[in-house]
Amino acid sequence: MPYLVLGLVLFLCVHSVRIVADGWRTQTLARMGELPWKGLYSLVSALGLALIVWGYGLARQQPVVLWVPPVGMRHAASLLTLIAFILLAAAYVPRNALKARLHHPMVLGVKVWALAHLLSNGNLADVLLFGSFLLWAVFDFRAARQRDRAQGTVVAPGTAAGTGTTLLVGAVAWAGFAFWAHALLIGVSPLGR
Repeated sequence: MPYLVLGLVLFLCVHSVRIVADGWRTQTLARMGELPWKGLYSLVSALGLALIVWGYGLARQQPVVLWVPPVGMRHAASLLTLIAFILLAAAYVPRNALKARLHHPMVLGVKVWALAHLLSNGNLADVLLFGSFLLWAVFDFRAARQRDRAQGTVVAPGTAAGTGTTLLVGAVAWAGFAFWAHALLIGVSPLGR
């Protein structure tokens, strides 16, 4: 479990700089330059992510069960992860109504993804992993919306084509992950197949 915790600290701390020290980030970025900053940011993020994956895999070998979620939570998690995938797609598909309305759909997608996994998993490693991401996403969304208000950020209005594409891309990505990739990458078939 120490590798999981260390990975979470590295990954989430580097992703929290704008939440807790936006001024310091701006000064450091100006001093270092954009490419070195992005390189260091990416390096620490990748190291943190690698430790999370490794640590979570190790923790799953000797699970510490805190509770056993009801079977119905697996179905709720499937629906919530569909929503999370659509929100993730909304971050990248141009001119969709979700991004126009929510401004930061990827962070909301992380919230929904983390909540879904907390509802359907009751091991200590799951609580640490998904609880940490949920907590981070709550604070990150709040900070991002405050920055938007302070800077007067306006997001382009959505179109029917952009919104439809977002829904389609999100649903197809979710189906591919739920029916195939989750079992391949994580070792668990979320739909019980």
